[in-house]
Amino acid sequence: MRKTIVIAVREYQAAVKTKTFIISIVAMPVFMGGAIAAQHFIKDKVDTTDKRIAVLDHTGSLYDAIAEAALERDQRDVYEGEGPERKKIRPRFLIERVEASSEDPNQAAFELSERVREGELFAFAIIGPDVVEPRADSTRARVAYHSNSPTYDAVENWLREVLNHRVQELRFAAVHLEPEVVKKATQQVPVANLGLLSLDEEGRIQEAEKTNKIVTFLVPIGMMMLMWMVVLVSASPLMQSVLEEKMQRIAEVLLGSVTPFELMMGKLIGIVGVSLTMATIYLVGGYYAIYLAGYAEFFPTHLIWWFVVFQAMAVLLYGSVFCAVGAAVSDMKEAQNLMTPVMLVVVAPMFVWMNVLKEPMATSSILMSLFPPATPMLMILRQAVPPGIPVWQPLLGVALVILTTVACIFIAGRIFRVGILMQGKGAKVSEMVRWAIRG
Repeated sequence: MRKTIVIAVREYQAAVKTKTFIISIVAMPVFMGGAIAAQHFIKDKVDTTDKRIAVLDHTGSLYDAIAEAALERDQRDVYEGEGPERKKIRPRFLIERVEASSEDPNQAAFELSERVREGELFAFAIIGPDVVEPRADSTRARVAYHSNSPTYDAVENWLREVLNHRVQELRFAAVHLEPEVVKKATQQVPVANLGLLSLDEEGRIQEAEKTNKIVTFLVPIGMMMLMWMVVLVSASPLMQSVLEEKMQRIAEVLLGSVTPFELMMGKLIGIVGVSLTMATIYLVGGYYAIYLAGYAEFFPTHLIWWFVVFQAMAVLLYGSVFCAVGAAVSDMKEAQNLMTPVMLVVVAPMFVWMNVLKEPMATSSILMSLFPPATPMLMILRQAVPPGIPVWQPLLGVALVILTTVACIFIAGRIFRVGILMQGKGAKVSEMVRWAIRG
């Protein structure tokens, strides 16, 4: 045991005393904050080139409303500031009326498509003759919007809003209804999302507070993502570390003083210390940032110990697998081939976290969070969603992860013992299975 501790301390110090560790600690929040800041700064950095849109109105009653709405938008939303120094921040929508050149509807659409291809138009819209009074033929009661830029939806969304507003006005007028009366009659009732009522120290009922949906979502997501990133950053380098020691014959020297299992366990314990150090720095920094923002009461202090337990077990579980992979291969190319299925298991919680977040008490969420490789991330996610989950579920999750971790360490130890001294050709999966069974 003493030798294992010595190896663990050496691995821990070798990791945390390097510039790479400090850079990785600083880089992660910088990159995340930089991504948020970049989105903020570039949100208004849009193409301000005017968009010319042709409108073929078969109803004869909607084009004027579209043209007027475009002029109002250009005066209200396109420019920022006042006077001659005002800045153009959005493109103008220039509306052009077109008429059908023939009775064939496809001919007009084709001619307009050619104008879009040649750059004369940005897009065009063909308004069906029965849009105001829909009949059985759906093609005659629709608006067909055509463009060569399917990802640019600003024109489409604006046109949809303008047309629907004008069509509703015409339909109300046809049945002699005042739009304001209809608007008042169909006004939606606001629904306030509140928490539960409680009693104060004197036994008086306290009013429920409004739920902060942003914080309610960000806290669980933040804790899960933190655990996932720390596992990925701290555990995955074990494979490369073991492989380098094997290729440089350092492992042969080490195995003259310790057993393969002691060597592997020392590396695992050391990397657990590294991961917990990283998590502690991020948790303290996160709490301080939340405190400064005035949201300290939303920090899940009651989950810190659960986070530490699940974090340590996740690193042990995946770290043992990475150690086994590093010991079984002879070069980085073989390691990458074996890493693919392992990484798929590591990222598996990222595929289902949204459903688990929305319905943490659903049967599917419970079962997925009890799948040992995904338990650390998904269980802490469910625990962070108010009002929490029954305590037996994380306890069962801990038990299952412990059993799985012990099994992984046992199997990895057998593979590590045989593979660490092998040179030349790496082991096949069938050989690794045989080592795990026979030792």
